[in-house]
Amino acid sequence: MPKRVDHEVRRRQIGEALLRIASTRGLQSATMREVAAEAGVSLRLVQYYFRTKEELLLAALAYLGEQLTARVSASIRALGPATPRSIVEGTLTAILPTDDESVRLTRAYTGFYTLVFSEPELGERHGATYPDKLESLLARQIAAAQEAGEVAAGVDPALTAAALLALTNGLGSSVLGGQRDGAAARRILDDQLGRVFL
Repeated sequence: MPKRVDHEVRRRQIGEALLRIASTRGLQSATMREVAAEAGVSLRLVQYYFRTKEELLLAALAYLGEQLTARVSASIRALGPATPRSIVEGTLTAILPTDDESVRLTRAYTGFYTLVFSEPELGERHGATYPDKLESLLARQIAAAQEAGEVAAGVDPALTAAALLALTNGLGSSVLGGQRDGAAARRILDDQLGRVFL
């Protein structure tokens, strides 16, 4: 009897291989052949599941988004009952590269953004979806905290959310670049959160 193949598991196996390449060597030179070797499958199988490198990249980004979402959820839960502040803090601290998993996630996202620099049309088609969702989530939570009197009335939730996310991304780059460690980045983020929330 022929062996049944779970196609979603196989697609994920290939997408995860691309994410490993992204987090270690970047995406600019990643070929379908290299992804096949990393996944331990044939090039033909990769091409069966993903007709183009862009299709593979988008699937891998979706898997990366799932991983980050799971990490954010766990980070928020670890802070106790969900409040606007704990959601903002949990989300941003989950993004900071402070352990092996978050370093891997940050490097994989950095690989994607670096690729977008060399292929701007890719960024125009697919680049801002996940960051936009994060920014909107943060803005809604800051607005909710503002309504509860936990954020000053004069604070613009959208601008503050954009600034906090940009700060977190910049801190992530400074950790990956060796300027500071994860603990130092976390102290800077905590200081900024303390300036937003009363």
